[in-house]
Amino acid sequence: MGPAVRHTHSHSHGTLVHTHEHVHPADQLHDDAAAHDHDHHDPPHDHDHSHDHHHDHGDAGHGHSHGLVDRSIVRSREGVKAVALSFGVLAATALAQVAIFAASGSVALLADLIHNFGDALTAIPLGIAFLLRSYRGEKLAGLAVVLAIFVSACVAGYEAIQRLLHPEHLSHLWVLAAAGVIGFAGNEIAAQVRLRAGRRLNSPALIADGKHARADGYVSLSVIASAALVAVGLPRADPLIGLAITLVILKITWDSWRIISTTEPGEPTHQH
Repeated sequence: MGPAVRHTHSHSHGTLVHTHEHVHPADQLHDDAAAHDHDHHDPPHDHDHSHDHHHDHGDAGHGHSHGLVDRSIVRSREGVKAVALSFGVLAATALAQVAIFAASGSVALLADLIHNFGDALTAIPLGIAFLLRSYRGEKLAGLAVVLAIFVSACVAGYEAIQRLLHPEHLSHLWVLAAAGVIGFAGNEIAAQVRLRAGRRLNSPALIADGKHARADGYVSLSVIASAALVAVGLPRADPLIGLAITLVILKITWDSWRIISTTEPGEPTHQH
């Protein structure tokens, strides 16, 4: 075996470079794999890998970063945003109905208008709970929403029974139909905003409030159906439709109660 040949190699770790030596026989080619049977870290050396802790797991994994905004703060912001957006939609819907009421003076429309304003206000305690990042407050707000849905069902049922026992002549049918279209559109948009955010944030209260808005949308649909049927000479259809809608809202009340009572508010789930 010939004399040994000493080689010096340098390689980098990120932005750091270090050098080490290795020895192999002179008659062994430098590119021979056997010549490089050594440990780059023998003797061990200590160096600082100072780099940002950002990494990506590719298409099948996930990316995450340390030191960014706390997840509970992100959830709080998204919850407040969803509540504020849906509240704005419902407020705009109620204002549009105010304009129609001013033009028609319909008492029936006034009742629906007051109802919609009251329902929009149920979003306020839920928004406060998100702002304070209070899970207990969020759950209590959800229970308040369930109560509001139940009250809506009771009011709708009472009015339907009253109209069944004491039929009233409906006037301004086109006005009622127009208000119903506006009410349904506004409530359905608000429902979509709340339901999507509620599922994304794992918020039972926000989901229940979305179902609440959807229930109000069904009430608006009943106004449209009643106006159409009364217009073709079926006045009894109005209270019957009201009773059917009452049953639908009671079902929504029960579903919302089950969500609130069996699910705790928490962080949004992430699938890896």
